[in-house]
Amino acid sequence: MWNDMWKRIGKAERFEELRACRDEATALLGDPRAAADIAGWNEVVNHLHDLLIGRTVFLSERMLAEKGLGPPPVRYAFVLFGSGGRSEQTPWSDQDNGLLYADGGDPKETEDYFHLLVGSILHGLGILGYPPCQGNVLCSNPRWRKPLSDWKRRLNEWFGDPTWENVRYTLIVADARAVYGDASLVRALAEDMRQKIRERPDMLGRMLKNTLHHKVALNWFGRLVTERYGEDAGGFDVKYGAYLPIVNGVRLLALAHGVAGTSTLERIAGLTRIGVLSPAQESRWRDAFLSALLFRAEAPFQLQDGLYTTRGKLRDIQLTRQRRRELKECLLTGKAIQQFVRRHISAVLARSGKHRK
Repeated sequence: MWNDMWKRIGKAERFEELRACRDEATALLGDPRAAADIAGWNEVVNHLHDLLIGRTVFLSERMLAEKGLGPPPVRYAFVLFGSGGRSEQTPWSDQDNGLLYADGGDPKETEDYFHLLVGSILHGLGILGYPPCQGNVLCSNPRWRKPLSDWKRRLNEWFGDPTWENVRYTLIVADARAVYGDASLVRALAEDMRQKIRERPDMLGRMLKNTLHHKVALNWFGRLVTERYGEDAGGFDVKYGAYLPIVNGVRLLALAHGVAGTSTLERIAGLTRIGVLSPAQESRWRDAFLSALLFRAEAPFQLQDGLYTTRGKLRDIQLTRQRRRELKECLLTGKAIQQFVRRHISAVLARSGKHRK
């Protein structure tokens, strides 16, 4: 079934054909709770997104060539950030993307080309039903579209002036993953970031504050913190109350120890291989993460002006006794993860401080 879908996507000649593939695939995915393996279900969802987005970039590039604007002047990579970069998108995630290209060639001609290219890409993704990132983390924003040397220069600036926003930008880049083009450009940027952290471990302290900003949504009495007002009253914010606290904590540990890879499961496995986590911790953290992933996929979605959208919140009616029990177990592990991250990064900072002295 899925192999036929992958072939159709790979042969699509128009954005509208890709949209038809996406609509059909979304219906085929069905209820994630009915899946035998949520990790496998998530892999299918994200492979679907990768193929759809990659084909959109390919068609956009071809359209420019057909208009006589030629092939790309330099190598480039179209990258995803956020849950897309981590290969953890739901079927209805929004756009978080950027573009990284090689140095060389005429700067103006190169930028002019990529300005036109990303315009076509975003138009195509809109037809496919992907809403733009509300925070404007998009390839149309010059902040997220630049040559490799400028990306490295910007990282230097962020490390040199670690304001809250600059740290946030740095952590966004930490999740970058290429879905089309030359992935070696993204690997080079990731290695540059790892080198900067080795040289400036104090940056981890700034990252820690940002990482722990979103607390696990359990109150002092161990009860779920639900939405109090509006149409989501009584519901639960999975993204900010369960998913991000786990994901952000694991990401910071991975950055602190130079663990490559962008998915949370890759990072947990990598941290276990180097002894930061015990096998028992790996099992608990993996289970909690997959549970958060499942709850996130169960949040209702809607089509608005042809775009797939979701508020990322479970409705009150979905919070059955069984789901509340599962959520609480997930959140208790999430809370333990945040406590571990705080202690561990503080210890890393203390050791690096002594070494520097």
